Amino acid sequence: MPVFEYSGLTEAGKNVRGLRDAESSKTLRLILRKDGVFLTEARSADAAAIANGPSRSGMAREVDVGAALGFGGVSAQDLAICTRQLATLLGAGITLVESLTALVDQVEQARLKKILGVVKQKVNEGSSLADALGEHPKVFTNLYVNMIRAGESSGALDVVLVRLADLTEAQAQLKNKLIGAMLYPAIMIVVGIAIVTILFIVVIPKVTKIFDDMNVALPWTTRSLIIVSTFAQNYWYLILIGVPLMIIGARSWVKTPKGRTWWDRTQLKAPVFGELIRMLAISRFAKTLSTLLASGVPLLTAMDIVKNIVSNTLLAGVIEDARDAIREGESIAAPLKRSGHFPPLVYHMIAIGEKSGQLEQMLENVSRSYDSQVEMRITAMTSLLEPIMIVGMGIGVAFIVFSILMPIMQLNTFIPK
Repeated sequence: MPVFEYSGLTEAGKNVRGLRDAESSKTLRLILRKDGVFLTEARSADAAAIANGPSRSGMAREVDVGAALGFGGVSAQDLAICTRQLATLLGAGITLVESLTALVDQVEQARLKKILGVVKQKVNEGSSLADALGEHPKVFTNLYVNMIRAGESSGALDVVLVRLADLTEAQAQLKNKLIGAMLYPAIMIVVGIAIVTILFIVVIPKVTKIFDDMNVALPWTTRSLIIVSTFAQNYWYLILIGVPLMIIGARSWVKTPKGRTWWDRTQLKAPVFGELIRMLAISRFAKTLSTLLASGVPLLTAMDIVKNIVSNTLLAGVIEDARDAIREGESIAAPLKRSGHFPPLVYHMIAIGEKSGQLEQMLENVSRSYDSQVEMRITAMTSLLEPIMIVGMGIGVAFIVFSILMPIMQLNTFIPK
């Protein structure tokens, strides 16, 4: 049965939109009339309404604009909840089409609701769930689609969906922890920059005017302060234009193959954050590979998927080499050990898992271990960042005060008593 995207008016005159099954637009009008909704517009919610091509509908464009601004996109949490609901429905013995129908009614997120309506229509027409989801790569990743395909092939789709929900929720929680840990320092940095900017542009020029008629040599700190303040006051527009251009240029260069390699190598070698970035990547690698293997995805296919989700190109290259080594009959642990990028704990546990036939469980243990270490390091870093930033801001303010007071104190020494 086709799925329609409709707009209408309630008896109170309120605009409503949604998705509804109906044999035709005429039938849809009658169904909505019974619900007290007067149909004003209806269109088939086909794949063209979601795709990013030129033929998409106005409603789809509206949703896409919201997603681009960060208000209409499908978050990992939305996707995890949706996945778990679908697993629950299938686990209760409800057919896939009926489960998708119930899911479309339950989901509140506009973009996800629209996509699920299209997916349901495709499945109803005979397409597999994996193929229907694969038409929306911006929402359902290659990892997601391949796990669904493995679940359909093995007849354990509900079990795979539960694993997918767990994996998605774990990644969303880790991301939220990182954002929460860095939120306070980011606010402190923004406030500090704003205060220093006001001091250099507004306050310092007025205070340093008293030094114009002084016949004493100013300390180097005061001279430096005056130079920076004068530049900020006279050429502030260059700063506003230059800093964004430098950031854009740096980001563009990092997107090139050479720049990306340099950036990823620099990240891993960073004094404090390098080890944390490595731990995050290894945890994601182990967790994802464990979930894929436990869901019935072949090892070589799973390695291909994992390689694509690891953001660091150096570590992704190691995983690609490991995949090639596996194809030639070698174990997973050996190429990981040769790379020097994976700690001994990782490749030793993987080697034990391969020998004992419990590779999925060992990978899960690696993921849990590194998740715990990441959480402890984030907590420790957050605790240290606050006093460090306060001390740093205090030193900056002390430098400014010292630079202003020193000439005034020198001037007082020349005043006759």
